[in-house]
Amino acid sequence: MECAGIGLHSGAPVRLRILPAPAGSGIVFHRVDLDGFEVEAVSRNVARVSYATSLMKKGVLISTTEHLLSAFIGTGVDNAIVELDNLELPILDGSARPFVELIQQAGIRKQRRPRTYLRIRHALELREGDKFIAVYPAETYSVSYTIDFPHRLIGKETFSVQLANGSYLREIASARTFGSRHDEQTLRNMGLIRGASRDNCVVLTRDAVENPPLRFADEFVRHKVLDLIGDLALLGKQILGNVVADRAGHAMHTALVSRLLRDHTLWEETTVEDDPNPVSLAAHAMAGQMA
Repeated sequence: MECAGIGLHSGAPVRLRILPAPAGSGIVFHRVDLDGFEVEAVSRNVARVSYATSLMKKGVLISTTEHLLSAFIGTGVDNAIVELDNLELPILDGSARPFVELIQQAGIRKQRRPRTYLRIRHALELREGDKFIAVYPAETYSVSYTIDFPHRLIGKETFSVQLANGSYLREIASARTFGSRHDEQTLRNMGLIRGASRDNCVVLTRDAVENPPLRFADEFVRHKVLDLIGDLALLGKQILGNVVADRAGHAMHTALVSRLLRDHTLWEETTVEDDPNPVSLAAHAMAGQMA
């Protein structure tokens, strides 16, 4: 299946197509405007992570990957090829829901190779001023996130979720990115949010939401959970662990990924008895190539 839109930060038009991939491939981006150049969605390719998580390989950029990667984790997809014809993924409505719907329309099929998880064996904690992120041993994948913004409609919010039994689709996928009119010009002067609009993000004025209603009363922190799940997908495997974050952000998310992958004593690769097989997008729904 295919979708089209504009990049949140670049404002550039882009088309995106999701294709099936063999078991063990992981998520691989293909820049079809650059002869299909491949950029794997793994930690070693992480580039700029200030306002979005981007990948770079040999100078080729894939920007704002977190929402689609989050959707892959939320739908249980381990292997896929993502074709796009520009440098930034489309922002669509600012959430992961359109990507989830695209994946569901394509269909998902099981593969024969057992899914391998990254099971956390020992705690890892990172601090940077008042920011904090950690992962602890657990038998399932769960996330707890706290944010604290100096806006009367946000303030301090905490949300916790266990990623099982469709909870991602019900509680996380629809949460949209957000921003403030107060910060708009500063960000635009930095070359960011050129594609931002009320159609693809929650816009906050000084005292209100400019484009109500919110999809959740605590949509802001739920979107941070969405981002975190997408960033942790760069581990290359789904994890079994409890992730706790407090005002962390993309840079700390990807720092956690990097630290985990550097220290193999913190985790082990494992399969789970009675677990569904790894899945890939159904090939019959994805014939052909992007023009």
